[in-house]
Amino acid sequence: MNLRNTNVGITGPYAIRTEHVDIPVGNGPPMGAYIARPTAPGPFPGVLVGMELFGVDAGVRDVCDQLAGLGFVTLAPDFHHRTAPGSELPRDPAGRERGFELLGLMTRTTVLSDVRAAMDHLHAAGSERVSMVGLSLGGHIAYVAATELDLAAVVVFYGGWLPSTDISISRPEPTLSLTPKITGRVLFLVGEEDHVVPPAQQREITQALREAGIRHEMVVYPGIGHGFLGTDRTTSADAWRRVHALLQTSAEN
Repeated sequence: MNLRNTNVGITGPYAIRTEHVDIPVGNGPPMGAYIARPTAPGPFPGVLVGMELFGVDAGVRDVCDQLAGLGFVTLAPDFHHRTAPGSELPRDPAGRERGFELLGLMTRTTVLSDVRAAMDHLHAAGSERVSMVGLSLGGHIAYVAATELDLAAVVVFYGGWLPSTDISISRPEPTLSLTPKITGRVLFLVGEEDHVVPPAQQREITQALREAGIRHEMVVYPGIGHGFLGTDRTTSADAWRRVHALLQTSAEN
């Protein structure tokens, strides 16, 4: 277990502690996960952090740490645990190619089982309400989880492939078609020039959320591409302000 202060991105008021845990999932091997929480007495609301293709790497752990510093118990499940547990792929073409190979081995059923197990872990740790923040692939996972599970809110950072069946977890029907089943709030954050979620899809997602009557906010950042969190300072700061506000409101209501 590690004990430290976090100063990633916007700085929260809490010192945090971090550790790796194993979470039972069905009858198979346990799922590894990274967890960060305030050192102060709780209870605190829970937040799941959905990883990118590359696994629960330093960037994902930094997101967990920042949210823990703001007063949330955060947990990042290893969604590669069934096929390549503990993978932290390099953020280069070879790592991306391997990430897509592992993505192809996921199914909607197994991903939902993993999210459910992670939520149960946070509930058992004292978090009455749980939300989810997902990055790219993790954003897609957060969106589909919101259609099946009792998540207070989901934050989707540039989650791709929602209107299509191009990836295994968006089958048999496109994940976006499940939008009317969402019960929590949705914050969708995307760059105007995102090649994974192009403008036509941004409009399609907005329309689906609006027609389903989902409480949502779609934020499109002008001139910004995919994967801006942590790389564009101004955009990241605005995004984190919105994320914190939504998670705080969802934890209280």
